[in-house]
Amino acid sequence: MKTSTKTKAISLAVIILGALAGPALAQGTSDKESFVNPKDIKWGDAPPSMPKGAKIAVLQGDPGKPGPFVLRLMVPAGYKIAPHWHSQDESLTVISGTLNFGIGDKPETGKTHALTAGGFHFLSGKDHHYVVAKTPTVIQVSGSGPFDMTYINPDDDPQKAKK
Repeated sequence: MKTSTKTKAISLAVIILGALAGPALAQGTSDKESFVNPKDIKWGDAPPSMPKGAKIAVLQGDPGKPGPFVLRLMVPAGYKIAPHWHSQDESLTVISGTLNFGIGDKPETGKTHALTAGGFHFLSGKDHHYVVAKTPTVIQVSGSGPFDMTYINPDDDPQKAKK
């Protein structure tokens, strides 16, 4: 992928994530305190940089801008995200279900780490990884924005099929 195409893809993802943050304003974007109960979480479709079927809720901050954010990702059974990386560090906690987390450039289902509800994983920026959820799963991701995804194999990027 040419650098300008890659930059455009990242910019589009940042814009979309920023737009998704709008509904989250009522959920708690204060730098001081936030109280969000499960019934108050507003879910929307995940950005097009992710495979269809996932839902996202921004709990704090704006993942499309520099600065801290917290979001939740809800995925159905059988959901997969191909090998990719993020520019920034992130912390991931499984809220419900089981997330099978793999490290590397090629998905090897037998070599994943199963994280169950309450499980935690810290991921350094630029670490190559992939995920598979065999059951419906909700994860919470916190980090510093802007949040981005770069697929190891550009053909795995769901946005490519839309072009």
